[in-house]
Formats: sequence, structure tokens, C-alpha cells
Amino acid sequence: MAEYLEGNLVDVINRKIFPAKVIISDGRILSIVPASKEYNNYILPGLIDSHVHVESSMLTPSRFAEMAVKHGTVAVVADPHEIANVAGVQGVDFMISNGSTVPLKFFFGAPSCVPATDFETSGAKIGSAGVSQMLERDEILYLSEMMNFPGVLNRDADVMQKIQHAKTFSKPVDGHAPGLRGKDLLEYIKSGISTDHECMVYEEAVEKIEAGMKIQIREGSAAKGLDTLMNLIDIYPGSVMLCTDDMHPDDLALGHINLLVKRCVESGKDLFNTLRAATVNPITHYRLPAGLLREGDPADLILVNDLRNFEISETWVDGRKAYSDGRILFRPESCKLNREFRRRTIFAGDIAVIAQSDNIRVIEAFDGMLYTKTRKEKPKLDNRFVVSDTIDDILKIVIVNRYNESRPVAAFIKGFGLKKGAIASSVAHDSHNIIAVGVTDEEITEAVNTVIEMGGGLVSLSAGRKEKLPLEVGGLMTDSRGAEVAANYRKVEDFALKLGSTLNSPFMTLSFMALLVIPELKISDRGLFDTGDFKHVPLFV
Repeated sequence: MAEYLEGNLVDVINRKIFPAKVIISDGRILSIVPASKEYNNYILPGLIDSHVHVESSMLTPSRFAEMAVKHGTVAVVADPHEIANVAGVQGVDFMISNGSTVPLKFFFGAPSCVPATDFETSGAKIGSAGVSQMLERDEILYLSEMMNFPGVLNRDADVMQKIQHAKTFSKPVDGHAPGLRGKDLLEYIKSGISTDHECMVYEEAVEKIEAGMKIQIREGSAAKGLDTLMNLIDIYPGSVMLCTDDMHPDDLALGHINLLVKRCVESGKDLFNTLRAATVNPITHYRLPAGLLREGDPADLILVNDLRNFEISETWVDGRKAYSDGRILFRPESCKLNREFRRRTIFAGDIAVIAQSDNIRVIEAFDGMLYTKTRKEKPKLDNRFVVSDTIDDILKIVIVNRYNESRPVAAFIKGFGLKKGAIASSVAHDSHNIIAVGVTDEEITEAVNTVIEMGGGLVSLSAGRKEKLPLEVGGLMTDSRGAEVAANYRKVEDFALKLGSTLNSPFMTLSFMALLVIPELKISDRGLFDTGDFKHVPLFV
């Protein structure tokens, strides 16, 4: 049975707006009939997030869909390497299966870096043979971000085989190369890598575009590049896409790609170029089976009341109305992923640090940034033990391996600002061991043990008060409703702020302190790691 929609149609490809009736049949646009009257609403192609880790929303794909469709998102190019680092191919299969139950298009890639490096312990390993098997599958559309750019530059055999497998199956390869410039950049691109979402400065993005890359402008919960890179949209309209990369549930509750579109248009960027970055460019680059509001296309479209605020009144996916005027029109199925923690609780003595010299390396974290700096500081001592120094904001940071019973690793970090208590999380990119920051060893230990007892999650605690967000699906996600998760996440973060944290998003920042592929000093379950020299370094100098 055919259905039809009426409104002012925004034709992004041909750069025009005209009143029309859109007739939908069997999930596709049967015809577009120009109308003779103007309407007070607009019909647009559905919006696409060109690079996202669904797991960072802390929601299963089906629950993510509930949140995203109300913001006009009809499809996401999703890299499942977070769950893959925990559960391997089983985790990827879970994401595909769960995502297929709801009216939002999840286009998954084959994770290229499981583990992200060989300098940490993950829950799984996927070598080049496993990547090849995934890329052979129709539901896997691309090779996910190649974070091991030193491996590309050094032509590591396993890394190059993974890229070659993608070429064999004619599937694009996503990049991840923060700060890469000059000859090294050209070598990286020459290998076959075609995108990057890690540009930190405008000039870097221009250099990458002019060398042949597509740039994904990222505006997530931690890393925000829209203001820096926005001008690319009008200067290089065919080479830019929009993405969120990592978005926490409280931010997703407020908006998604629609908010990026709104900000660009408010800043004076061309409407059609902006919409092109959010629709046409990701579809053409990844060859997505998603619609662009043309006859014969899948009926993936949205209705908005105006072209200023981009507030969504309806979202349609494959001709199915998924959202309408505040109502989600589908119900996700409950789901489970059996992936228990292989870790017993720890004790305060396990994380004690005995002084060995007069100076220590300290990680310096920055608000809204994924990168860190290395500091050398004189430690605060209690007898012969190095302890947190709240006056100078040098706190103990701990990594606890969740996959075996190895000894926890303790170091020190500046930038979190806690004056009391501790925070801990099982979301720690990319291997997702347990990470914690706190003032006393007893509080840090209690926070870590709470995460273990929950089977994964986030916690803030101090003086008997404890705020928790359980993440029972692989220690990364929950099957609870998005609004509930967003509210609980906000409670956990708000309490962290009450403990003194000066970061806007302390848990998001915490989660990236173990990401060894972004400069400069990070921490893994095997010790401090210098990303410049790409090796572990001692705590004491």
C-alpha cells in the first residue's frame, strides 16, 4: 500500500527546494510529484553519522536507535572495535544482530586493530585472516579505522595484509592519523587509506584533503572539532563528512548530526554543502544502501519544520515511520552478550607505590582533548609511599586488567581536580580494562571493586555515597532505555564534579587515558606508555 508525504522537498544533489508530494511504496520512493503550493514543512534526506562507536553511547544498538531516530539520523557508519576488543568477532556479530532488529541502518566495519596495540591486554585478538573473513561478508562494508599508523608507515606485514584484504573486496579503509603530515602522510594515504577524523588543526585537514583524503569533521562528547574545521564545508564540499565518533548518552539525548547541521547553517555555511556532508558524501564514499530522496531510492528521509533549528517532526527508514512528533514507533528487543569479567576484587596494598627516585612522570590531561602531555614532578610522599597530591592536582591513576589476575598498574595524572573520593570505569579505550582516578588508595580500590561487582560500569564515590551506572553488556553498554541511562550517567558525572573535578566530562576524558595511539603519555595494564617512542616508560625518572 502506497503512502505519501507532502512538503517543500530539499534536493541536496541538485541544490534546489520545491514543493512536492513524495509517494512511498514497498520501502522505496515510487515517485516525486511537484506541487503547486508552498508548505510549512520540509522533506530532507535522512542524516548519517559517518563515523561512530555505538558502544560509546553506552547503549546497545537497538537502544541507540531509539535515541538517534528522533534527531533525524537514519544511518550510522559504525566501527565496532570497542566491543571487538572485549569479545572479538562474537561482539561484532552481536552488534550486527541487535542492530538489525530496529529501523535504523547500522553499517558496520571490520575492526582493524584488535588489540589496538601489542602493548596492552585485550579480551580478543583478530588477525589478518579474521579480518579477511569479516570483509567477505556482505554486512561488513569497510575496514574500520587503521589506528596503528606506525604499522602502516613501517609496512608491518599483518597491518598491510588487512589493508590488502579490504582492497581485494573493494571496500574502503578508514584512517586514524592524528597530526600526521608531510611524507609520512603521503605514505599513509598511498597504502589505500581514504579517511581521517583525527585532524587537530585546520591546516592539517587541508593538507590531508589535498592529498586525496576525505575528512570527517568530528563533534563528540570529548573531542570537538566542528568550530575548527567548519570552513572546510564550503571550500571542499565534496571531501567532508560529519561524525560524532564518541558520544555519551546525555549528549545523544540532546541531539545528534542535526545539531551539527544546525550550527553550520547558523554560522553561515551553505545549506546544501552542509547537508551534502551529512548525507551525500558518506553514502557515495562508503557506497551505502541508503536513500538520497530520489525516485527509486530507499525511503530514508526526515521532516523538519524549518531549515534553521532542524527540529525533527518525522523520521522514515526504508519507508517505515520510526519517529513522529515525540513518539518512538518501535520497541527494541531485549538482548544479552555473555562476557563476564575474569577478575577478582583488589586490595589497597595492590596499588601502593613505593618511592624509587625524586621525580616521577605524570600524565597531564586537558579538558575536551584526547591528547595528553608528559610532566616530570616531585612526588608527594607519605613515609616511603607516593600518594595523591590534591593541592597540586596530581592524583593516582590505576589500570586493572579485567581479563586476568595480573597486578594492577598505578601511575599519576594531573588535570582531573578531584579533592576527595574516586571515579572508576570499565570503559577505557581500546582494550577496556578497568581505569580509576582517586585521592586515596582505599577509595580507588572501592571504586574498582564496585565496577567488578557490577560486571562493568561507571562509579563515583566518596564518604559512603556512591553513584553507579551498570554496563552489563560487555562492560560497555546496557540494554536499559536511553533516557534512563542518560539520567544515571548524568548523576555519576555530576557527583564526580562535586568531588572537585574541573573537567566538563571527566568519564569521557578518563576513558581515553588508556588509548595508546593518541599522544603523548598514556597508561596501559602494563605500565606508562610514551606514544612518541611507542614504548613503555618507567614511572620514576
